[in-house]
Amino acid sequence: MSQDGWRPMHSPEPDKRGAEAFFVSPFMRLARTHALGAASDAAIAVTLASSIFFSISPDDSRGRVALYLAVTMAPFAIVAPLLGAAIDRAKGGRRLMIIGTAAGRAIAAFLMIDNIDSLWLFPLAFTILVLQKTYSVAKSAVVPALVRSEHDLVGANSRLALISAVSGMVGATVSGVLSLIGGPAFAAAIAMVGFVVTTAVATKVPRTVVAAEPAEEIEKAELRDAHVLLAAYATAILRGVVGFVTFLLAFEFRGGKEGLDISTLGSAAGGLTATARGIDISGDPAAPAWHFGVVLLLAGIGALIGARLAPNLRERVAEERMLQTVLAIVGVGALFAAFSNDLFGAAVLSFVMASGAATGKLAFDSLVQRAAPDANYGRSFARFEARFQGAWVVGAFVPAVIPLNLVVGGFGVAAAAIFALVSYLIGKPAHEAVPWSSIRTLRPKGVGGTPPPPAAAVDDSTAGSPSTTPGQAESDPAELTIEDLRPSQPEAPAGTADFAYGWGNAEPIISSVDGVEVDPIGEAPRPPQRPNDTDDSAR
Repeated sequence: MSQDGWRPMHSPEPDKRGAEAFFVSPFMRLARTHALGAASDAAIAVTLASSIFFSISPDDSRGRVALYLAVTMAPFAIVAPLLGAAIDRAKGGRRLMIIGTAAGRAIAAFLMIDNIDSLWLFPLAFTILVLQKTYSVAKSAVVPALVRSEHDLVGANSRLALISAVSGMVGATVSGVLSLIGGPAFAAAIAMVGFVVTTAVATKVPRTVVAAEPAEEIEKAELRDAHVLLAAYATAILRGVVGFVTFLLAFEFRGGKEGLDISTLGSAAGGLTATARGIDISGDPAAPAWHFGVVLLLAGIGALIGARLAPNLRERVAEERMLQTVLAIVGVGALFAAFSNDLFGAAVLSFVMASGAATGKLAFDSLVQRAAPDANYGRSFARFEARFQGAWVVGAFVPAVIPLNLVVGGFGVAAAAIFALVSYLIGKPAHEAVPWSSIRTLRPKGVGGTPPPPAAAVDDSTAGSPSTTPGQAESDPAELTIEDLRPSQPEAPAGTADFAYGWGNAEPIISSVDGVEVDPIGEAPRPPQRPNDTDDSAR
């Protein structure tokens, strides 16, 4: 364990530069895997958008979708708590999960090609969903092992989010064009090829041990800190709302019922009578395919903007305030969608949710680093991510079971966001006021759930204590904060009297005369004379 408390899970490799870093650095190996997987996932989304998955009647598919979502919940509610610790202790355990999830998605995409118009598409689609979310958990566990220090961790997660957004948009564009040319089977084929390449690239991700030892009490105490728990609850609600909006918009654009068939004479006469009585016989047909494209495009742009702006916001705004602001913006966007009740409102809601989710996740990662410096971040982030993915499934389950339109769903999202925001605001410790500006002071190592004392509370009497010299303070990183590295008002220069009225009135302490050293303490120092003072020696 290093002096600053950072515990690398492997011996970091020397820094690489340029093309060498792109091809051989451990993080870039994971980044390439992540980019290929994100592009392939986008191709799967395009495949589903133009397949039987969205053409079948929603009333006929709700029960089937709800069943598969319940099955999707199993890995995060049952398997992760039981097997997560064992996988973390095994060298390369999470890496094997990354390889396995990519290979599994490749097989499912291959089977999709011949089942585009079959009901087998449903279990295949949800198999890919489970594997994609399992990959997210494994990725969260290995990222801390592939960066050189804890200060690079949030930046690394931000780059991965940015890569995911860009790659997803590229994958959706390419597969969308091919889908228009040859149908959804072409998009599924592109996804299959992408997942095969992802599997091959994932084999280059280094083998790491995420957590060789069980969590210590200090780690458990830090992760139970009020700041961490409140942020985790807010992020979980935000992730659940993302799942809710995903399936809300999917069912909203698919339509709810078929119109009256008026091909026969009797049906036409009955339809005319019903129309005269003010009864709608047109039904609720599915939305055009380009509506899905607009929603997906806005979601991709939102994720891209959120991943790009979050690191800059983190340098200026406290993580707690970032999460609270995201919840407020999501609530406003949901209300706008509810009142507009059209494609534009749905696109705005999609954009707000994607950008808010990206910003909120990076803010949460940064807050955990600040509040829990003794935690094993690989193990901690994996456990939190498993819970967040479970919250996503729970949120998606609601519109899959209960028929909701954009108005009701928008008000529901707004209510959830406002509830999370109010709970966050009133749930913070009463004695702590979170500033708006960025909190860059790290919690000292080894203090568990006790926050660092404010600067004003530090006893000045210890500043000159022989046991803490300036050299010692600089050599002990555990006593330093990021504030110590910032420019500050300099101290009075050496060789001036401490009791002077100001630097301008300070008398120099002469330590030598013509190169001969003298004792400056041999004679008691006198305060500087004022103009009206009289020199006693002249009397």
